[in-house]
Amino acid sequence: MIRSLLARLAPPAPARAPRPTRPGSGRGPADAAPGRGRRARLRDWAELLRVSALFTVPGDALAGAAAAGLRPHRGTAYAVGASLCLYEAGMALNDWADRDEDAVDRPHRPVPSGRVSPTAALGAAGLLTAAGLTLAARAGRPALVVATALTATVWAYDLRLKHTPAAPTAMAAARALDLLLGAVATVSAPTATRTGRGTTAGASTSRQVLPHGKGRDGGPPATPGSALRAAAPAAAALAAHTYAVTAVSRHEAHGGSTLTPLTALGTTTALGLLLARARATEGPVPAWSAAAYVRTAAVPCLHAALNPSPPLTQRAVGGGIRAMIPLQAALAARSGANGTALALLGLVPLARTLARKVSPT
Repeated sequence: MIRSLLARLAPPAPARAPRPTRPGSGRGPADAAPGRGRRARLRDWAELLRVSALFTVPGDALAGAAAAGLRPHRGTAYAVGASLCLYEAGMALNDWADRDEDAVDRPHRPVPSGRVSPTAALGAAGLLTAAGLTLAARAGRPALVVATALTATVWAYDLRLKHTPAAPTAMAAARALDLLLGAVATVSAPTATRTGRGTTAGASTSRQVLPHGKGRDGGPPATPGSALRAAAPAAAALAAHTYAVTAVSRHEAHGGSTLTPLTALGTTTALGLLLARARATEGPVPAWSAAAYVRTAAVPCLHAALNPSPPLTQRAVGGGIRAMIPLQAALAARSGANGTALALLGLVPLARTLARKVSPT
């Protein structure tokens, strides 16, 4: 009894301070630390914008410049920047337009899951589009015209054409225009000096056109129109590949198609064989690039044709997206730009690594 009375009279022991928890440990309010919130938001936006597919974009402009017989310079850099912005604008707009459908088929995507609001996705699409057109304008009026056509194609695809039979054609046209943008921006960017016939070195009103040593008829194309004509075959090859991949992607949610991946397999194999046929003076780089292209694109298509399940169909689409890099390298090598081709091939392992963390589809 005495002991109990003494315990009541004693002052209460000081409250023990709670032990802080580490961010991300799953215990306590420290999980809401600002640092972790920023990382989570960055990952949400990386997933929305498919950043793992960004490595497939710069090669369009570089292959376009090479196909037109030009060395890349500042105008090509503007085209690359414009392409990156317009590509990401299309990704954001795609998820905004598909938010109701994704709520049923892909509820884990950033917009239907609530991790990115529809307003933010649409706003990002608008800002990225404006940035892309601004960069294209820096390369000259002809480049802005091509970029405007590319923008109209991207927005028409996402808002209207995606769920129509015209979807593969629209996507193929967008990729072809992206390659042509690189050719036109390289020849039309107002920089310094034109080295062609009838101009004077150092003239302030001329433009810089730098051949990589294999210009047709002794020199590179001197006008945007001739650059477009020279790059048209490469644009057609990229469009054919894009058409095949887009056709397969229309079945990635539910699978079930054997003929579509089989057709894509035939398309990619035929393109690879055509690109591998190079003149002896071009060395082995075209063949290497073409082999890497066929291996990346054709093998997943074969698996999807044998078993058209949604996972294998999605893998075929992802392989087709990554295969654009060696395809661009093969197109550049066919034009004699082996240095550009090797640089592009160096992006392949980076794209593969990032695709394991963020899906390109």
